[in-house]
Amino acid sequence: MNPRDLTKDGGEVGSVVTARRIVLATFGSLGDLHPFIALAKELQARGHVPVIATSAYHRERIERQGIEFYPVRPDLLDVETKPEFFRELMDRKKGSENVIRQVFMPSLRESYDDLRQAVQGADLLVSHMIAFAGPIVAETTGIPWISAVLSPISLLSKHDPSVPPQAPWLRHLRSLGPRFHGSLHGLARLTLRKWTEPVQHLRQELGLPAGADPLFEGGTSPTCMLVFFSKVLGEPQPDWPSQAVQTGFAFFDDVQATGMTAELKQFLSAGPPPIVFTLGSSAVMDAGTFYERSRAAAEQLDRRAVFLIGIDPRNLPREPLPESMLALEYAPYSELFPRASAIVHQGGVGTTAQALRAGRPMLVVPWAHDQPDNAYRVCRLGVARTLTRDRYTVRRAATALRHLLDEPTHITRASEVGRIVRAEEGAASACLAIERALAVR
Repeated sequence: MNPRDLTKDGGEVGSVVTARRIVLATFGSLGDLHPFIALAKELQARGHVPVIATSAYHRERIERQGIEFYPVRPDLLDVETKPEFFRELMDRKKGSENVIRQVFMPSLRESYDDLRQAVQGADLLVSHMIAFAGPIVAETTGIPWISAVLSPISLLSKHDPSVPPQAPWLRHLRSLGPRFHGSLHGLARLTLRKWTEPVQHLRQELGLPAGADPLFEGGTSPTCMLVFFSKVLGEPQPDWPSQAVQTGFAFFDDVQATGMTAELKQFLSAGPPPIVFTLGSSAVMDAGTFYERSRAAAEQLDRRAVFLIGIDPRNLPREPLPESMLALEYAPYSELFPRASAIVHQGGVGTTAQALRAGRPMLVVPWAHDQPDNAYRVCRLGVARTLTRDRYTVRRAATALRHLLDEPTHITRASEVGRIVRAEEGAASACLAIERALAVR
């Protein structure tokens, strides 16, 4: 039976479900926001009252869906107005540290105060791993709490080792086994714990005992942890928390407000499926020569192309594009990707999920964070190739795309994986897990 057809008690739709007010706390890019919008819409459909608590930057996008919004600092608009800051946030070696230390930690006390207000009168808090105030608010208020992760690297399994952005060469050592990777993870934890020292300072200020590492056990609810990615990207592992519930991807695309333009629809209908080049909603602010080289690669292959270049004027084409190419700020992936011949992207988990669902082969050019790991995983899956950012040249991009487009193996495998991902009901499965967690209280 489809999870959508079940109530919290495991009964079929039609049983009485008590409406609950559920606060969903998240931060980050659209890849971090969209799964929570998908979850909120599904909760609404099941009679609950969701509230998304996040940066004011996302207010309009959330309220447009008829979902209640509550502002929680930091306001990411402060980051969006400083494109040069993205170079630090998307740095391969230091990007994740910069995001945590320069964006989230300085505003931790404000985040705590805002989120504490947001949960007043609520029945449950569901928080993204990087909503660092979430576990503390749950502890000080006593509100039931569920944690959530969006990508495999967040679980840091020694049985299925991730590829850290600081040392992508570690993918060659996967065969050394759990004992080696367990020791390696122990060393990594010592370094990472320094990033979140302000969390322990805030706990002390609030009179709470020292807590576990907020990037690991301290950020994991003992009741339930939602794992918002597909098994095709990462199977459950023996060292995952026992309360982990793998739901699959939770998809949302703001098609109603940002659907495909008439220009794009006409372009797609005028010829063969194009290659789509995109850098998501964050790396696009630090694109460098990506679009210039992508255009040259498409021309070398004599392929039609669509470039999603975002709002940064530095990404605009330097010369007029031929009729076989089109550049746009944005287009909904759920509508565009299925009509592509191949997708070239940065490897963010949201973009990766949409590419997998579309069933199209992909070339992944990771910038930072979870992206190198996601790139490795889709290559392992047989649906992609990858080039590091510094190796993304016209020649190499054209060669990789030629393999993806001319070899039926990648195309067939991508189609098979797409069918698997499209059959998943991530948001509905998450709702069922939430309702079961509420029912046992």
